[in-house]
Amino acid sequence: MEWIGYVASILIGISLGLMGSGGSILTVPVLVYLFHVDPLLATTYSLCVVGFSSIAGVISRLKQRLVDIKTILVFGIPSVMGVFISRKFILPGIPSLLHFGNNVLTKNSFIMLFFASLMLVSALSMILGKNKKEEEGILPVYGITLMLVGLAEGMLTGIVGAGGGFLIIPALVILGKLPMKKAIASSIFIISIKSIVGFLGDLSHTVIDWKFLSIIIVLATTGIITGNFLNKKMDGAKLKKGFGWFVFAMSLVIFIEQITG
Repeated sequence: MEWIGYVASILIGISLGLMGSGGSILTVPVLVYLFHVDPLLATTYSLCVVGFSSIAGVISRLKQRLVDIKTILVFGIPSVMGVFISRKFILPGIPSLLHFGNNVLTKNSFIMLFFASLMLVSALSMILGKNKKEEEGILPVYGITLMLVGLAEGMLTGIVGAGGGFLIIPALVILGKLPMKKAIASSIFIISIKSIVGFLGDLSHTVIDWKFLSIIIVLATTGIITGNFLNKKMDGAKLKKGFGWFVFAMSLVIFIEQITG
């Protein structure tokens, strides 16, 4: 099964390079089900893989001058703070056993079910999302709402180690009025910074398999470079819907596995 995991690591990077979102939501399931990494440790590994592999995408977008610096400050900084809060206080505060009436969930099961819920939201946003034509002359909007959404997004995705592009991009387009290309570029920048910060925060209390992690980062980075190239050649809208159905199916598999297992 491991070779499938290595192939999936490349596909994660390709998705990030193509669409600025989607791929990172699969990192934890790939680590847990294909490499048999503990779910809690997988969230730490995911932050590292997504954070460092995204740098290739950031460099490419910076060269194209697509990254909106004000958005990074207004949305990105609160998002980074949210990840720090989640990893430092919320995640350690979740008990090892959670009681819901007569049902008991382990911390690992809770993380995977919560992750599957985020995957479902991500999938539906990719499947049902409409591709609006960008309007000319609309100026970006920076305000308190964007800051609060950034904080909430960081806290939410920090729990499960996801990049959060499926939440960041709609927020930047709808609330920030950014053109799609700038929203994708800014999303990748934010994902990279907040994921690296979250991972560095975990280093003090986590034993890391650096050899394994380095291989996954290299493969995901290769995928992002490939995705950046394919972004200019392929229809991103069709790919996004197709990938959305795949993520949808994966979320159902996790729900079924956790409920029946």
